[in-house]
Amino acid sequence: MVQSSRDEVLRYMGVDSDPVNHGWLCDRGRFNFEAVKSEHRVLQPLVREGDELLPASWNTALAAAAALITEAKAAGGVAGIAVIGGARGTNEDAFAWARVGHEVIGTPNVYSQMGDGLPVGLLGLDRATIDEAANATTIVLLGPDLKEELPVLYLRLRDAAAKQRSRIIELTPKHTGLTRNAWRSIGYEPGTQVAAVQGALADGAIAAQLAKGNVVIVAGRANLAESSAATIAALHALLAAVPGAKVLPAFRRGNVVGALQVGVRPGKGGLDTRGALLAAADGKIECLVLLGADPLADFPDTDLARRALAGARRIIAVDTFLTQSSQRADVVLAASAYAEKSGTTTNLEGRVSTVARQVTPAGSTRPDWMIATELALVLGVDLGYGSVEAVTADIAAKVAGFESVTAEALAADGNGVLAGVPAAIDPINVVEVDVRERNAYDFRLVVSRTLHDQATGTANSPSLAALPRGSAVHLHPLDLERVGTTAGTDVKVIGPRSTVVFTAVADETVLRGTAFVPFNNPGPNVGELIDCFAAVNDVRIENL
Repeated sequence: MVQSSRDEVLRYMGVDSDPVNHGWLCDRGRFNFEAVKSEHRVLQPLVREGDELLPASWNTALAAAAALITEAKAAGGVAGIAVIGGARGTNEDAFAWARVGHEVIGTPNVYSQMGDGLPVGLLGLDRATIDEAANATTIVLLGPDLKEELPVLYLRLRDAAAKQRSRIIELTPKHTGLTRNAWRSIGYEPGTQVAAVQGALADGAIAAQLAKGNVVIVAGRANLAESSAATIAALHALLAAVPGAKVLPAFRRGNVVGALQVGVRPGKGGLDTRGALLAAADGKIECLVLLGADPLADFPDTDLARRALAGARRIIAVDTFLTQSSQRADVVLAASAYAEKSGTTTNLEGRVSTVARQVTPAGSTRPDWMIATELALVLGVDLGYGSVEAVTADIAAKVAGFESVTAEALAADGNGVLAGVPAAIDPINVVEVDVRERNAYDFRLVVSRTLHDQATGTANSPSLAALPRGSAVHLHPLDLERVGTTAGTDVKVIGPRSTVVFTAVADETVLRGTAFVPFNNPGPNVGELIDCFAAVNDVRIENL
């Protein structure tokens, strides 16, 4: 079994390479831990003194973090505090921190997505299981390239198409790993998803196929360089035309489904991550808490992330490694890595599985739930947790849909326990998308993630660090001719607020009039070109 198979197994469990902070070796189907030697590993808490982050005891670091939160509340109230991240840990980690954010601190600004998914309301729709998707009469793909972002799901759906159990209808801004297996593949320019859906529904053969029943829509974020509004509107149009269809959310980031369902989502009037970063950039966030989140690498709009970290008056980071973002923190609380703690995790369909500790936690690191519990105590609130089992039991007692997810049920069923859809999640709001017409000289930007990128876990794993493909601008060969350049030549990619130099690549999988750049790969940073408030992002490409 090759290294990427480890990623596929973990992603099927709902965990991607972000939360896996060590490499793994597979020997005859058994995972063995491979220690990571990294100067960036946080082995004990750190507290800033002047320009330096210096080692500190847990008592000192927790007191310093509590003081920052108390000062922030006094200066700007609970609305001036934001908690972002939390998807790289277990359900127990996420639930404990959700309680700290919402109950102990009292802020509604809590969110686990990093501007790269769809609204949390997607989880409130009639959700399909993975088995239902892999056995549906029709599978509609309205999301990312599953081969790159959710490879086990990709294998299941490819098998369904190859064995003619299912017909795949794909709507995509770029050819994907499933394009060759699709019964119909419909390309669309970013921002025109609704028109693509309407065109598909007007096709008699497609309408007849959808009318056969048993339809599953796999919905996710296909392009980080456009608003999610067009995809949500397209999904709404599909559900209106096929009211019996179920939806399987294609969220990539670690345990994001679990984090969202157990409470790492905004309270009434609360900000999502984009809103929190904008508020921080405007000087309205007194304290920003980063739960394994690295906005400078994870958030699509690098300029906003940079301004947010500069504008936040206080930063607390809970992390396993010193990232670009946590290096700017006032306090860093040392979190145990994935294989160093126990608990549960939730996959895309809402199935909860157990996570067993494989090794002793490095240094004096602690699991996130324990850090949250101890910080709450310093702030004067006892969450009542003395063990991870106590947190699991509290989730079953307090989180809608998790009533049956008990330690006994998990021990009895090796396939995990399917949690119910939480009724408390607000429905999706469909907004009208106003996409300007593309200038004939411009290219519409398509940005998406790849199987291996510069995620913290990948970059700090010796066996994975060399796998990212590198950053380049991919154009259809005929568009290369239109630009007047050739493959392998450096070109200027010019956006409204910055210019980035990339190597041009001829790529027939890219649609005419669009430019594809992989996200968070080694080399030039495409995030400098992305405005996360724009419906779409257009760029001009010129020779140097």
